[in-house]
Amino acid sequence: MFAVVRTGGKQYRVAAGDKIAVEKLAGDAGDTITLGDVLLAGEGDKLSDAGKVTVSAEIIAQAKSEKVVVFKKRRRHNYRRKNGHRQQMTLLRITAVGDSKAEKKAAPKKEAAPKADATEKKAAPKKEAAPKKEAAEKAPAKKAAPKKAAAKKTEDKK
Repeated sequence: MFAVVRTGGKQYRVAAGDKIAVEKLAGDAGDTITLGDVLLAGEGDKLSDAGKVTVSAEIIAQAKSEKVVVFKKRRRHNYRRKNGHRQQMTLLRITAVGDSKAEKKAAPKKEAAPKADATEKKAAPKKEAAPKKEAAEKAPAKKAAPKKAAAKKTEDKK
């Protein structure tokens, strides 16, 4: 299923799994947002009611776009100005395009599974102290041999 959404004054055709760069949106990397302004939705040649369709996306990163150089010049007046600009943008991964009813039912099932895995990882004890003790019990390192005295220089030419 695809949808045409409007954000930041621009329109984007999106489907599940797509990555898009849009004008800066509030949020940190890993946050999930909903793009509410859906203009058109459909699957193949069939179009569905855009009011019932929601588009959810995950923020990949907050970044800057490429630099735009602004150069102004008035000839024969010694007037030159150089400026640069990098527009703020947000990278999004579209996670789902579909009805709002289907979104609400699917979301709790996905969140419940990762929480169980996190508790199992915390229960595992760490064994790092034993190898450090064995290293301390080893024989001490040998001392370096004393350096030889430097040979005396002979002064033949004067």
